[in-house]
Amino acid sequence: MAEPQTPAPHPAIASLAGLLGTWRGSGQGDYPTIEPFGYLEEITFGHIGRPFLTYRQRTRHADDDRPLHVETGYLRCPAPDRVELILSHATGITEICEGKLTVGDDELRLELESTAIGLSTTAKSVTALSRTIHMHNGVIDYTLQMGAVGLPLQDHLAASLHKI
Repeated sequence: MAEPQTPAPHPAIASLAGLLGTWRGSGQGDYPTIEPFGYLEEITFGHIGRPFLTYRQRTRHADDDRPLHVETGYLRCPAPDRVELILSHATGITEICEGKLTVGDDELRLELESTAIGLSTTAKSVTALSRTIHMHNGVIDYTLQMGAVGLPLQDHLAASLHKI
């Protein structure tokens, strides 16, 4: 039996095609309620020919390689200058972020703000999330801000990833 062929990206996400593949790198995390930490990260963007990218992210602690976080979801492009990121975190959090997409020569920039956050009864209290994802010259640089456990939105994560 022949292997199924990967379809071409859907036209609605053609501007996001540069994200496709697996990206690895490292970052730094900080928040007022925790000790600062370094982490290793892998993000994979895929597609199945529909009008969205699939998204899978995993992090490990830089010092001892223990698993830290995992999230999965979808990246949608409902208009040429708009994006939506819909995520499920293994920690009991769901996240819907929407925002601006800027496309340039070999460059993408996504500026996302949470519009809805769902929490299981055992999840920590997260009230706001904001992400900036900047792909340029074969690198993804991103930042994540978080408002959680009674604190306002503030810097939490920053990383640089390279396509493998």
